[in-house]
Amino acid sequence: MCGRLSQYRGIHDFVAALSMPNALANSVGDHPLERYNVAPTTQVALLHLNGDLLHADLVRWGWRPHWAKDRAAPINARVEKVAHGPFFRAIWPHRAITPLDNWFEWVDEGGPKKQPYLIRRRDGTPVLSAAIGQLPDADEGPGEHDGFVIITADSAGGMVDIHDRRPVVLTPELAREWLDPATTKERAEQMVLHQGEPAEAFEWFKVDTALGNVRNKGPELIEPLIPASK
Repeated sequence: MCGRLSQYRGIHDFVAALSMPNALANSVGDHPLERYNVAPTTQVALLHLNGDLLHADLVRWGWRPHWAKDRAAPINARVEKVAHGPFFRAIWPHRAITPLDNWFEWVDEGGPKKQPYLIRRRDGTPVLSAAIGQLPDADEGPGEHDGFVIITADSAGGMVDIHDRRPVVLTPELAREWLDPATTKERAEQMVLHQGEPAEAFEWFKVDTALGNVRNKGPELIEPLIPASK
């Protein structure tokens, strides 16, 4: 996963896709997010549970432990290592869902610039991607060191041609289980290792290379240059 995504629906649309009956503490706002070219280190809408209350917060995309000052904050975590490696040990228990409309990958096709592809669900529903992070405290609010990473797995099927890694995407049922504090760490690991949505659940197509400039923000960035893959 190269590190761009879109969140243009409203947070209530994402919550509806999650099908979670919990009361919502919403600090994101009620209007459509209308963000078509979201880059790392910026604030991204995130869903997480605190007790029985579902929280929607804006959280920085990227995190590193306090002792890892010799490297940039990663934006993704490999599912094969995330549960047991020392780097993410502090945040592995703190699970969240990053709801997306789509994400992007860049492919070297021999042109002067790499070709961006948009990837989204075939059925048009939001992408519920598994994440972990240092999340805002329900009582104290956002903290200086808050941040999150998206969990990624090996790609499969035709998606390998676009990129070798992709977000672990969960069905609404599994996403609710992932968020549930009662879900054990062992069960959570098995979910992201083995129960992410298959490549067949997605479609992808080329989009304009203007996406590469983070200053470009408009909805034209998600328009296909060619028909979606079948």
